[in-house]
Amino acid sequence: MDAVKNPFAPGAGSPPPELAGRDDLRETVRVAVERTRAGKSARSVLMVGLRGVGKTVLLDRMRDDAEASGVHTIRIEAPEDRSLPALLAPQLRVALLRLSKLAHAKDLAVRSLRALAGFAKALKVTYGDIEVGLDYEGEPGLADNGDLEHDLQELLESAGAAAKAAGTALVIFVDELQYVPEPQLAALITAMHRCAQRQVPVLLVGAGLPQLRGRMGNAKSYAERLFTFPEIGPLSADAAVRAITRPIEAEGAEITVGAVERILADTRCYPYFLQEWGQRSWEVAVESPIKADDVEQATTTAVAALDESFFRVRFDRLTPQEKRYLRAMAELGPGPHRSGAIAECLKREVSSLGPVRSALIGKGMIWSPSHGDTAFTVPLFDEFMRRIMPGEDWRT
Repeated sequence: MDAVKNPFAPGAGSPPPELAGRDDLRETVRVAVERTRAGKSARSVLMVGLRGVGKTVLLDRMRDDAEASGVHTIRIEAPEDRSLPALLAPQLRVALLRLSKLAHAKDLAVRSLRALAGFAKALKVTYGDIEVGLDYEGEPGLADNGDLEHDLQELLESAGAAAKAAGTALVIFVDELQYVPEPQLAALITAMHRCAQRQVPVLLVGAGLPQLRGRMGNAKSYAERLFTFPEIGPLSADAAVRAITRPIEAEGAEITVGAVERILADTRCYPYFLQEWGQRSWEVAVESPIKADDVEQATTTAVAALDESFFRVRFDRLTPQEKRYLRAMAELGPGPHRSGAIAECLKREVSSLGPVRSALIGKGMIWSPSHGDTAFTVPLFDEFMRRIMPGEDWRT
């Protein structure tokens, strides 16, 4: 098989050759964007799901869809060590400069740029990582109180007014939203609520791990009424088949039914793993069609590749205590597991493991589907933990 023609693209956020099984959600966001642009009410959309389900890819495709329709967008990713104002300010500046070039929106866009200047200067004391070019002097009293919750409301409302004057909308796309600290999440929720109340066309489309839903509710109790939280999971069997077969057929090759069934079984239909198995199966196959025997060989290399990258990069961030906690979870199976069962496996008191569990939630390694339950955020991570920490030595 020609390596140059290999259609599969495993990688963090790498777009797959066939984005299968997500059309309904893309349509949901498209409708929300168009309603927002038309001045009608629409709830912002926050996608939640485990690692490897394609949230980042889907977020980027939605942004492409929005921009293709003429909507103004900004895109940020929230790492663990940056503040939301620092991430938002430079991207918002770019969007406002674009709006300022439109005749109908110029005055309001310039006013919003003045609001941004006041916002950045006033909050620099609290959020020292804010770095943004200032094109105008701030307007006294506009988004410059130094209180994030108040100032972000005024800033986004002014940006929305400029978008409205231009006959368009401003859509903010945020990835890894679960890493935003709760006080900053609260400010963002309040600002989106204000935009909805004032009927300015600003929409938020975000993505994060499953704990995002609870964190939004903790930040502001009315978040569940302001946002929708669609769950992104593994693909359906039909969609997974399309994700594998269509790229292969587009390159003039074929794959047997048995080979596809083996890939679906090994990957549990998770999009990232489908790409990994598809790539490795193409590499192993000598000729078309790709057969089940090829997939069996590819599984060995695919698992090894995941162990060295997708899984290992997360494992290496853990303390020895955190690794033992996850190994105990793996001993119990894929999960979710009761905290008491994990503690019993480790021969520890549940209360003594609270800090470890909290740290793992903070690192995005586990989440709590319900009170007292704990589950992995990374699919198949239980199998990896058993491979990397075999035997019984991990208990000591």
